[in-house]
Amino acid sequence: MHTKRSGPGRFRHAVLSLALIALAVAGCASKAKDEYVERPVGELYNEALDLLKADDPKKAAQAFEEVDRQHPYSEWATRAQLMSAYAYYQANDYDAAVEAARRFVDLHPGNKDVAYAYYLIGICYYEQISDVGRDQKMTQEALKAFEELTRRFPNSEYARDADLKIQLARDHLAGKEMAIGRYYLRQGAYLAAINRFRSVIDNYQTTTHVPEALHRLTEAYMALGVTDEARRTAAVLGYNFPGSIWYEDSYALINGGPEP
Repeated sequence: MHTKRSGPGRFRHAVLSLALIALAVAGCASKAKDEYVERPVGELYNEALDLLKADDPKKAAQAFEEVDRQHPYSEWATRAQLMSAYAYYQANDYDAAVEAARRFVDLHPGNKDVAYAYYLIGICYYEQISDVGRDQKMTQEALKAFEELTRRFPNSEYARDADLKIQLARDHLAGKEMAIGRYYLRQGAYLAAINRFRSVIDNYQTTTHVPEALHRLTEAYMALGVTDEARRTAAVLGYNFPGSIWYEDSYALINGGPEP
């Protein structure tokens, strides 16, 4: 039979084992502590810039974050926060870039570079816009950021490009509505199609899709036998877009032949 070991010898062995474990942990902690060296803020910032210039944006972003971590109340930290967002953008890490830019806006709402932060947020979403057959969340987020930029900073150097991208984003969202409306029209779901085409006409009036939306609306009304509404819609199309091929198609549909 095995006898259970006991007595002071076993106790000393257990204490020695615990001491060795503690020393090992302390050694690891000491090593980790030795690796952290607080460095001058200018040196850290310039090192981050050098990494960015050396086409290593991911490491540059992390280096800019180190500036903020070691010297959080310095002027350099404020710059580094925005530069980390830009570096993440350069690395195509859009989520990290947006997060860093939003943090900059939240911490420094009165800073002169807030307009650029909004622009950067918008660009990150804009570059992820997919074709109209897919989800348009990125388009909506880009639109929101650019509209906030132009609303708050209409005279900034980024406002003009933001305005252009707003129009392109709205055109893209209208295109999504048109794609769904056409699908419903082909399926004979005329009321659902009408709702989509009306959305384009009401919410995206300045986009390139409005003439077709009016024509498709005319088609849907004719398919439902609501000819008076179809004629009124075609008249709106003819008045606003008299030279459009969509007006020619609507005229032919209502009158049974091409426009004279």
